[in-house]
Amino acid sequence: MKKTRQDDLSSPERRNFLKAGAGFMGSLLLGGIPFKAVAQATNMAPPDRCFVFVYFSGGWDQLLAFDPRDPAVFTADRVSETRIMPGYSLLTDARFQQTPILPKTRAGAEAPTMTFGPAVGALSDHYDLMTLVRGINMSTLTHEVGYRYFLTGKMPIGSAARGSSTATEIVGQMKPTVPIPSIAQGVESYNDRYGGYANALRVSGLADLVLTLDPPVAARQLDSEIEKSLIDLNGMPITCEEQALTARGVGTAYESSRGQMQTVMENKLSDSFRFQLAANQSVRDFYGLNGQSYPYNSAAGRAAMVATALKKGISQCVSINLAGGLDTHFGTQQTHATNQRTGFDALNLLVNDLRQTAHPGGGNFMDHTTILVFSEFARTPTINATGGRDHHLSNSCLMMGAGIKHNYVVGRSGDIGMSPGLVDLRTGANDPNGSNIFPEHIIATVLASAKLDYSITRVDPLRFILA
Repeated sequence: MKKTRQDDLSSPERRNFLKAGAGFMGSLLLGGIPFKAVAQATNMAPPDRCFVFVYFSGGWDQLLAFDPRDPAVFTADRVSETRIMPGYSLLTDARFQQTPILPKTRAGAEAPTMTFGPAVGALSDHYDLMTLVRGINMSTLTHEVGYRYFLTGKMPIGSAARGSSTATEIVGQMKPTVPIPSIAQGVESYNDRYGGYANALRVSGLADLVLTLDPPVAARQLDSEIEKSLIDLNGMPITCEEQALTARGVGTAYESSRGQMQTVMENKLSDSFRFQLAANQSVRDFYGLNGQSYPYNSAAGRAAMVATALKKGISQCVSINLAGGLDTHFGTQQTHATNQRTGFDALNLLVNDLRQTAHPGGGNFMDHTTILVFSEFARTPTINATGGRDHHLSNSCLMMGAGIKHNYVVGRSGDIGMSPGLVDLRTGANDPNGSNIFPEHIIATVLASAKLDYSITRVDPLRFILA
């Protein structure tokens, strides 16, 4: 029987079912959330293994972060010789010390084997969970290329990403039974070989995530022309559910999405991310959000979103842009350090939270979580004529948590110009006859840390990093 538009609006339960299904299908097909969907779950439990991918946008100064130099050795009068200028004396904020950070030995842990740049701050206290990889050769000085290279472990074609995002690869292989396997906030996501179930739910901010997870309201104006077209079939009346499911070649994907939708219909998820609610006072207290207003789009608010998604069993993988403003070329040492510190402080809160929260599988959440922190490349070790730093090939990254060695440093950059160093890829030892470490080695190692297939990277993991 043909239904009129009025009939359709007078049947909100059926319309809401279609709306929810279309929303999930959109996230599955498009790799993002361009419109609202119902997302509620029953019997949620955190996965045994979780992953967080943390992006620092713009190309970070590694002298301020994971590859510092002693300014007493690399002095201004030796710059012509070393081509390295730490520049710590240009940091006028008292929060930043003018020497590398040597963490205090943590109770019950071995003495630290690593130092950090002044921007890292209190995150350095977690050295006992870390592996630092230095001297990574990015093979590019282009933002888009370096960014997408680290997201996928494959050098882009031109500036176009090639392959799937690492989070997509993880979800594709592990198929976690969580409502939203992967969330990407402010980070691109790609899928070139798995079904829609592996796509990330892409959101621009916390408000976008809450809106996406809110249940539909009867007869509410649709939020997107895409969803409107899916439900109304380009304005034509819907004659029956079968027609809706088989029209325009979307039937198979729609049908597969129904199962996911139906398993998440019981408990409201959007309130988990409404940090302004009284029930979430402890989250506001822990992440220092009480002085902020909704939607809490600060770095700390984004870190709280990550913790909530993992701890409540909503997601297995979360990719997050935690710091920006790093593409600084003009006299901005202090600004660059401040922007890095904002991201590292938020990451420190996240690690503190995961470290003190018990996991149902035993231990704490950091025992079950692998974190990768990266940027598209680094900044030059010398300061340019305008007082800033430019793009540099040699990069570093931070790996933390499950599946990797702790309190461990591998790789190096040269003491002249901080060029990418050579290592024996079998042992990790510095070797003048060795090879560079590239982003694909890092991605292979992340996958191997969870015993996943890493063959898509076409390299072996850095086995000496694996726990």
